[in-house]
Amino acid sequence: MRTAPIFWEKPPGLLTGLLLPVGAAWDAAGRLRRVLTRSYRAPVPVVCVGNLVAGGAGKTPVALALSDWLRERGVAVHVVTRGHGGGLQGPVQVDRTCHDALAVGDEALLHAAHAPCWIARDRAAGVGAAVAAGASAILLDDGFQNPRIAKTLALIVVDAAYGFGNGRVIPAGPLRENLRGGLARADAVVLLAAEGNAGSDAEWMRIAGGLPVLPAALEPICGERLAGARLLAFAGIGRPEKFFATLRALGAGLVGARAFPDHHPFRAVELEGLRRDAERAGARLITTAKDIVRVPSAQRAGIEVLEVQIRWPDPSALARLFGSVVRSVHGDGRELAEHLG
Repeated sequence: MRTAPIFWEKPPGLLTGLLLPVGAAWDAAGRLRRVLTRSYRAPVPVVCVGNLVAGGAGKTPVALALSDWLRERGVAVHVVTRGHGGGLQGPVQVDRTCHDALAVGDEALLHAAHAPCWIARDRAAGVGAAVAAGASAILLDDGFQNPRIAKTLALIVVDAAYGFGNGRVIPAGPLRENLRGGLARADAVVLLAAEGNAGSDAEWMRIAGGLPVLPAALEPICGERLAGARLLAFAGIGRPEKFFATLRALGAGLVGARAFPDHHPFRAVELEGLRRDAERAGARLITTAKDIVRVPSAQRAGIEVLEVQIRWPDPSALARLFGSVVRSVHGDGRELAEHLG
């Protein structure tokens, strides 16, 4: 996917209006597919972390954090993802010692550092393979719009700063499907924001149509080291400007901000050009954790990475939301409170 068009962020205009019929056809095709598709129901809980907009909502950091949260509570969670940007069809378990982003995609490599991860174009086959390998719960990174798998718990991740863009369906706007219909199939909204930028809970509960709203904060790790630094930043993610804005908020001076398409496989010639430009400007190169795995290993030296993490301001809300998942794995005994704590 290319970077999101600017008009997706603005109030509907002439171009949006011209594209509305195409968006309506896209949405109708999705609804028809959901009606006609028979869903596979796994013998273990399936948690889907998805979104309603095309790229850049922050679902992968949320999925990584939830994977860690479940594992810390004794749940043998396996991650299943499509493997965007990778060439393998799957289902195959990701092995970081022999797979690279060209084979399995960037998101799968990030997940495999935290929990067993499977890539599969046919997600139902991927879930089946994970269950056969001993998974007691499945976490889907993306796949909310995919009707092939029945979900025990379906979460929609929303970037609080971006919301739902202009509220129109692709290509008239960023929505993958009609907003009302998507929210009706979800169990909760994960509201992802930088500290203090989420807006009021009441406002978002209204927007979410009464769904539970779980606040989450996306925080840089050791970001203070970048204060005052001269940086040339590059990123090929859903909305690269989010990364650049984060660096500026940390006090870094950006001499350049280069945006590439989402899941872009970086070539040696591009990296050489970035290095030359950084050297001329007396700056350091920096990118995201999702981007660095798409940089060939031999080319990674001298490129800094800004890691981010999810913090849950209300851990009890997270425990309540996932209580049924943990309970299905550990049973209803008195030890459940310990697992949820």
